Amino acid sequence: MSSHKLLSAKRFKQAANALVLSLASFTVLATPINKDNIQFIGPLGADMQHKPFQTPHGDAIVNNLVAQLKNTNDALSVFGKKHTWQPLSKVNALTLGGVQALKFTLSTSRFSQGILTLKGIEHAKLFIDGEEQTAKNNSYTIALTNGTHRVLVITEQVTNWRDVSLDLTADSQTDTFTVSNNTLQRLSAKQLFDAPTVSNLSIAPNAKYFITSIRSYDDATGNQANIVTELKNADKQTIYRFEAAQPTNIIWSPNNQSVVYLIDGKLKQLSLANLTVRTLANTFEGASGFTFYNDSTLLFNWSKTPESKNQITKHFQGLQDRWSYARNNSQLYMLDIQSGLVKALTQGPISHSLADSNDKRGKLLLTRDAMTMQASTHPETELVELDIASNKLNVLGKYKTFNQAKYAGKDIYVVAGPDFNNGAGRALAKGVLANNYDGQLYLLRDNGKTVIPLSKEFDPAIGSIKVLENADVIIKVTEQDTQPLYIFDLSKERYKKLNTGFDVVEKFAVSSGRNTQILLTGSNALSPQQLKQLNVSKNKTQLIWDSKPIAYANTALPKLEEFNFTNTQGVEIKGRVYIPHNLDKTKKHPALVYYYGGTSPVTRGFTGRYPFNLWAENGYIVYVLQPTGATGFGQAFSAKHVNAWGKTTATDIIDGTKAFLQKYNYVDSQKVGNLGASYGGFMTMLLATQTDIFSASISHAGISNLTSYWGEGWWGYLYSGEASKNSFPWNNASLYSQNSPVFHADKVTTPMLLIHGDSDTNVPVGESLTMYTALKLLNKDVELIEYKGANHQIFARDKRFNWWNTMLAYFDKKLKNEPQWWDSMYQ
Repeated sequence: MSSHKLLSAKRFKQAANALVLSLASFTVLATPINKDNIQFIGPLGADMQHKPFQTPHGDAIVNNLVAQLKNTNDALSVFGKKHTWQPLSKVNALTLGGVQALKFTLSTSRFSQGILTLKGIEHAKLFIDGEEQTAKNNSYTIALTNGTHRVLVITEQVTNWRDVSLDLTADSQTDTFTVSNNTLQRLSAKQLFDAPTVSNLSIAPNAKYFITSIRSYDDATGNQANIVTELKNADKQTIYRFEAAQPTNIIWSPNNQSVVYLIDGKLKQLSLANLTVRTLANTFEGASGFTFYNDSTLLFNWSKTPESKNQITKHFQGLQDRWSYARNNSQLYMLDIQSGLVKALTQGPISHSLADSNDKRGKLLLTRDAMTMQASTHPETELVELDIASNKLNVLGKYKTFNQAKYAGKDIYVVAGPDFNNGAGRALAKGVLANNYDGQLYLLRDNGKTVIPLSKEFDPAIGSIKVLENADVIIKVTEQDTQPLYIFDLSKERYKKLNTGFDVVEKFAVSSGRNTQILLTGSNALSPQQLKQLNVSKNKTQLIWDSKPIAYANTALPKLEEFNFTNTQGVEIKGRVYIPHNLDKTKKHPALVYYYGGTSPVTRGFTGRYPFNLWAENGYIVYVLQPTGATGFGQAFSAKHVNAWGKTTATDIIDGTKAFLQKYNYVDSQKVGNLGASYGGFMTMLLATQTDIFSASISHAGISNLTSYWGEGWWGYLYSGEASKNSFPWNNASLYSQNSPVFHADKVTTPMLLIHGDSDTNVPVGESLTMYTALKLLNKDVELIEYKGANHQIFARDKRFNWWNTMLAYFDKKLKNEPQWWDSMYQ
C-alpha cells in the first residue's frame, strides 16, 4: 500500500474516532421542569421549631412522612390542619415554615438515564417509587426502567421559593422522559410483588368465625414479608389480632369453641368465648400437620431426622436417597389437650402420613410407601386404615398412582391418575398410555375391594377435595387454563360448577353443617386477588376484601383477547393474548410467546412468577398458549404428553405463533421472543433447534439433556416415569438423545439467554451449563445468568425484581434494539 493510501486510511480512522467520541460525549442540555407539572403541598407543621435535619432523628421523621404522602393524591391533615396539593407554579413565597413536599410523575418508554438537579433548595430528600436517592451537589443520577415512576421531594429549607426549580438532563438522545402530574400509572413490578395478598385463610366449622393472613412487602423490610393475621366474626369485624408473631397450622375445634395454632414454636389454643390463650405444648421439634380428631384430642405427624454417623461419606441406600429428607422417619401421634400426654399411633422403619380421620368410626386413613427406598419409577403407596381402639392396621390397597384419600360416610374418596387400580379410571383407546398427572376421582367401597370411577366423562383434572357431612365433595379442578371449584353430588353422581367469579381459585376453606360456606381467594387474568365467601346452597358469593383499590388504583392494565387455533391433528389449542393499553395498531410492535408444555396448563391468574400483564405494559404483545399434553382438557389430550418430549408440543407452538402473527398484523414478525421455564425451558431450547421464527429466546431452569435430568434431578426419574413411560436410555436411546436439545445445538441460530438457580435440585444447574458450553463452543449468541442460592424458582424479593428485570432487559436489547438496560446490569 502506498504512503498516500496509508495516510488517507489513518486520517479516515482519526475522523471516525472523532465522530464516535462526539456521539459518546453527546449530552442533552438541562431542561427545567414545567412547574405546572409539579405538585406542591405545605407548609406541613409550619410552627415546628426544629426542622427534621436539625434533629438526630431527621431520617426517620422524613421517612415516616414519605410513607403517608406516597398514598395521598388529594389532601393530607397535619396536626389538625388540612393541606391540599396544588401546582408549584402557584406558590409565591420567600420562605415557609415546617416542611414541604413536591411530587410529579416521570414516564419512560424505554430504559432511560439522566440527572435530576434541585435548584434553590438547601435541604431536601428525593424519593423515586418510594426509594431514597443519593445526591451529589443537589444532583441525582437516575436510571429508570420502562414505566411510570413517582418522584417525591421532601424539602426542609428553602430561602426563596421563587428561585426553586427542578432541572432534568438526559444522558443521550435515546433517553426519554415525560414529566406530568397524571395520577394514572402503568403497572409496575413493585405493585405485583408488594401488593397485599391473602396468604392464609381458615373458617370455623359453623362459619361464625374466620382467620386470614394478609402479606405485603415494602422497601423498608426488603425480603421480609409484613404479615397481619386476624380473627374475625361473621360480621367481618376483627375480634383478635396476632401481633407478636404469625400463627401457622390453624385448626378449629369441632365444637367451635377454640382455635389451635403453632406460633413461635409453641402449640397454643385460643378460646373463642373469652379470647384467652393457653399453651398446649412447647416445642415438638419435627412436629407438623396438627389436626383435631375430636374436641379433646389432636393428631399430628412427628418426624425424626437420623443422626449422621459419617460426615465424610454418604452410602446411598436407594434412589430416594438423593433427596435430603429421604431418611427422615415420620410417624403419627395423638395429643390429649387437657393433660398434654402424647402417645404414638404408628411406628417402624416406614413413615406413615395421615390422610383423614373419622372419630365416629374410630378410625384413621393413613398412607405409607409400600417399602423404603424403592427402585421404581412409580413407587407404590399403601392406603391403610388404623383402628384407634385396637391399634390394628388394615391394608386397603397398594397403588402405583395415588394422590389423596378422604372419608365419605362409610366409603372413601380417592384422587389418583387414570391408571389407579389397574386402569379403573381410564377413558382412553386401548394401547394409549395415560398421563397419571391427570387427576381422577374414585370411590372405594367394601374396605377397598370395590373401586368406582367417578370422573371418566369429566374432562377437568381433579385437584384438592373437601368432603361435606352428606358425603358430597367440594373439588378444586384444573379446567383448561382455569382453576374453578365444583361440587360433586354423590347421590346423583353429578358435577356442578360453583359461581366463584374467579378464573383461578387460589385457596379455599370449607365449613361444616348444612349451610356450607366456603372462604376463598382468587383472581382473574386482568383482576387482582379478592377474598370472598360463597354460600354453596345459593351458589352466590359475598366480597369480603379486594386488593385492587389498595394496590392498583389508577393503574393502567392491558386488554385480553382469546386466541385459539386448530393444530395439524385437528385439535383446538387454546390461547390468550395480552395487548398493551393504548396500543397504536398502525405501527409494528414486538411480541413474546409463553408456554409450559409440561403436564399442566398456564393458568389465568392475575400475576405469578411470569407476569404477563407486566410484560404487556412494557410494550410487548404477549401470546400465551396451551400446547398438547396438558391436563384439564381431557385424558386424550393429556395422554399426548407421554413419550413425546416436545414432539407435538413444538409443532403446536410453532404453528400457533404463525397463526398468531397472521391474525395480529401489528406484531413485528421479526421481533418475536419466546420463553418458558422448567419443561417450558426445555421447550425453549428444543424450539431453537427446530425453527428460526423467534428472534430471541429465554430458557429458565430448562432441560438440555433428558438422560442427565433423568439421572440427576431429584425427581427426574419419577417425572420421567410418566413423561417417558416404559422408556429408558437402554431401551429407547433415540428418545433420550434425539429429543435432547444439546444433541442438536449446532442447529441453533436464535440468540438465547439461559437462567438457572445454582442450587436447583429439581432441574440441576448442569442442564443450562451443558447447553451454554455447547453453544459457546459453536460460537452462538448465548448468555448465562446464575442466581446464587436459588432453587428451581426465584422467591426472594430482591432476586425476583432482578430476575424480572433481566428477562425484560434481554428482550429489550434483542427485540427493541435497546441494549442500555441490559448493559447497565451486566456490563
